[in-house]
Amino acid sequence: TSSRKTRPMKAPALLLAALLVAGCTTNLAPPSEAAPLSAARILEDVRILSSDAFAGRGPAQAGERPTLEYLVNALSSAGLQPGGANGSWYQDVQLLRYDRTGPVEIAYRIGSETVPLAVGRDVTAASRIVGATGFADAPLVFAGYGVNAPQLGWNDYQGVDMRGKVAVVLANDPDFEAEAPGRFGGRAMTYPGRFGAKVEEAQRQGAIAVLVVHEDAPASYPWSQVANSDPAPGFGLAPAPGAASGTSFGLRGWLHRDRAVDLFRRAGLDFEALKRQAREPGFRAIPLGGAALSARFSTETERVTSRNVVARLPGTARPNETILYGAHWDANGIGPADARGDRIRNGAIDNAVGTATLLDIARAFARGPRTQRSILFAFWTAEEKGLLGAEYYAANPLHPLETTAAVFNLDPHVAMGAARNLDLIGGGRTELEDDLVRIARVDGLRVDPETNPEAGWYFRSDHFAFARRGVPAVYFRAGRDLVAGGRARGEALAADYNASRYHHTSDEFDPAWDMAGAVQEGTAAWRLGRELANSRRWPTWRSGVEYRGVRDSSAAARR
Repeated sequence: TSSRKTRPMKAPALLLAALLVAGCTTNLAPPSEAAPLSAARILEDVRILSSDAFAGRGPAQAGERPTLEYLVNALSSAGLQPGGANGSWYQDVQLLRYDRTGPVEIAYRIGSETVPLAVGRDVTAASRIVGATGFADAPLVFAGYGVNAPQLGWNDYQGVDMRGKVAVVLANDPDFEAEAPGRFGGRAMTYPGRFGAKVEEAQRQGAIAVLVVHEDAPASYPWSQVANSDPAPGFGLAPAPGAASGTSFGLRGWLHRDRAVDLFRRAGLDFEALKRQAREPGFRAIPLGGAALSARFSTETERVTSRNVVARLPGTARPNETILYGAHWDANGIGPADARGDRIRNGAIDNAVGTATLLDIARAFARGPRTQRSILFAFWTAEEKGLLGAEYYAANPLHPLETTAAVFNLDPHVAMGAARNLDLIGGGRTELEDDLVRIARVDGLRVDPETNPEAGWYFRSDHFAFARRGVPAVYFRAGRDLVAGGRARGEALAADYNASRYHHTSDEFDPAWDMAGAVQEGTAAWRLGRELANSRRWPTWRSGVEYRGVRDSSAAARR
């Protein structure tokens, strides 16, 4: 897959500095017109979509049907046209649902001692093997960050035969805690730092399982978030009928840091010392002192159909050219009960806010004059399960990706009030960022580089499915430098949400929320998308960005 070839990419420091300078001057031009988005409408949509009646909007759960009906009714009432398959509002997405069943037994043995690991407390466990996942006394190997990046001269697995073994790897990438930027370009996470990339690489190396050591900072979310999600079903895109769907790769999960430190200690190794060694280019995987892991549990699978909702406004002059807006409608649905007995993870912020903002952008376009290019509004399913709805569309586009001029992604992380800025996620990649700086100034906003690039958000949201196929995509959020309280207040709100509400039952609607930040984010997306929809421009990637070659290869389709 193209993800194997993805080169770790950092935002060039000089370019980000230029963005900061360009965005520092505000109010250079008065707003050309009143912002077409409404904080009240967005808040009301959020209230409804995150109510218990929508059961947490889980794909293939009870909340999917009312969610789809609500979106279609809202889009139809606003005057948009169906943009899905065969003249419908929908694109069916075939998924495989994986449910862990029965007891889970995981333990490691070192010498004569066996140490059990409790699921949810010490470790998480998932498998894509249908039926029993089981192995006994598989040697444990510490493989550093689990990265194989030939273009950087880095291979944690070099010279090690991983067949029949379990890889224990660190979260993020080798530069995360380094004192100075190294081969991975600094603190911002690269693609090999993602959990899924580590699983893929361990599997390619022949390992039968992988455990990623969970630490709050490099993972960018607390242990409670992964433990809370552990019992939930997993999903993957279903293979075509008749294609093989099985795998020989078993357990994949997180290992609590405290358990990892204890394991290393029992093996006669120093966890922190080995972490430091793993940051160096010459590091090679090493056995964990004769420790071996055993695991046994079962997984059932079911083929299910979920749906993307797609609306369209045909262009007046060049209808075969497309501007694409997207937001994921799904949240995490029904899960384990919290201390109050609540099982509904309502997803009020993630992503009812983004969904509601996209609805209002669609309304704004529907009320205004038609644009020369067509505009597509896509509400993706199963983002929380691995960007699956967007990935399915990108692999099976309803309109050619070669003539999709740009992708805008609405996936905020916190409900914010009015800010002085927008946060640019994964900056330094596309010339659309320059346009965003200019557009934001119309509303007196500057554009800042994201405050926590180490979280790897660029690879964790739906636009990435398009970016890696060459479609210019820009991802930004409402800023954290709040008019009321400044950056300190904005960062405090983000930290509190990340620590206690992200993917939890407590991500619930608050009628006191100020949707001014959503209006700012949505208005910038609307202004920039409308400008592109009325132009002949084909934005592209900056020189040296790994996605540029894919885009350039389809240049003939845009002449």
